Amino acid sequence: MINNSAAKSRLEAQLAELTGRRDRILSDLAEPLSPDFSEQAVEMEDDASLEGQASLIMREIASVKRALTRIENGTYGECVRCGNKIAPKRLEARPEAALCIECARKEQ
Repeated sequence: MINNSAAKSRLEAQLAELTGRRDRILSDLAEPLSPDFSEQAVEMEDDASLEGQASLIMREIASVKRALTRIENGTYGECVRCGNKIAPKRLEARPEAALCIECARKEQ
């Protein structure tokens, strides 16, 4: 059986951590480039990496928010694709999981 209260707490903590990481990255990206051209090249490479990280974090944030919505709607723990129950062990490992293991394997 899934403990929605515990899952909600874990998801909210995960959301806070992800939001903090996103905010730090966005703050780094907002800093102006160095006036030194050679230093600008390095900074631009770093910025490209940070933008990729920010994109991944934004997807994770969206996934966690959808999981919190499923808790609110009473559908948490049900596969969004087939409607079967998601294994409790899977939800322990990935509380934001929206797919049962069978549907997740089909996505790969």
